[in-house]
Amino acid sequence: MKLRFGILSTSSIAPRFIKAVQAIEGCETAALASRNLEKAQEKAALWNVPRAYGSYEELLCSQDIDVAYISMINSEHYHYSKLALEKGKHVLCEKPFTLQVDQAEELFALARERNLFIMEMQKVVFLPVIQKIKEQIHQGDFGTIHTADFSSSFDPGYNTWLFDPAKGGGTLYSNAIYSIELMQYLFSSPIVQWSGLCTRSNTSVENQFSVALLMENDLLFTTKNSTRAQTSHTGFLYGEKGYIELPEYWKARKAILHFQGQEPVTLEFPCEHELIYEVLHAKECIQSGLTESPVMTEEMTVSSIRVLNGIHQLWNSTEEKS
Repeated sequence: MKLRFGILSTSSIAPRFIKAVQAIEGCETAALASRNLEKAQEKAALWNVPRAYGSYEELLCSQDIDVAYISMINSEHYHYSKLALEKGKHVLCEKPFTLQVDQAEELFALARERNLFIMEMQKVVFLPVIQKIKEQIHQGDFGTIHTADFSSSFDPGYNTWLFDPAKGGGTLYSNAIYSIELMQYLFSSPIVQWSGLCTRSNTSVENQFSVALLMENDLLFTTKNSTRAQTSHTGFLYGEKGYIELPEYWKARKAILHFQGQEPVTLEFPCEHELIYEVLHAKECIQSGLTESPVMTEEMTVSSIRVLNGIHQLWNSTEEKS
């Protein structure tokens, strides 16, 4: 029997997720929902999804789906993930998983209680090129990695909610999660200290940031993002014997390996749908009866939210729960 996915929202990432699901044997995108039925029907026809619903609640109450894909704005992740679990659906929730630590812990506990699978969707840790460089790092090909740097930028375009603090907007929650979770995955070490600066839009949320983070293994890395300037869109990991260059690290298809006195070596892993690897992993977990991913664990998700909350607190006078 096919695993049936229901898509909550018609956000820009939804068609990419749908194409990944449709490329996997034993999976289907069975339905999608929007707050507007006409829009849902239009997108369902465009993306070849058989059923459309005019509310998220209606989709989650239906018998058409087994797995709910939560891809709406940041502030809605917790509510609809919880509702999906309560309605007996497995949950794949886009990053950031939630905006508060206690919300994330509650969702994982509820999934265990209901014997349902739940996972934060973090494509970067499942990419083949990331698997390869993790192997080389642990083999010692670069010696000890001591520092790293990540840089990205984007045009928020029509996503005006990104500048609404009530909706979990700002570049920190929307972007820093990639490098924070990638580094924890590569080195199996928590982040223990952070500092940083940001500039703000006229709605008070940050429109660019630069953050320094220290890991328990003494690895220091920086991450920065801007909606105001074009950056290099590249990650660098620097070791004793050389360094790794990761173009578009959040969706990397290749890595360029640099060793002193040698020509650079390029590892290439082309793929049509970069979301396919995390969907395949989720499918295997669900079919194995797991409630939690052994890769994108509750510990990694919760610790990452704690770091984001801590950085956010540095920039805001209002006290938040962490």
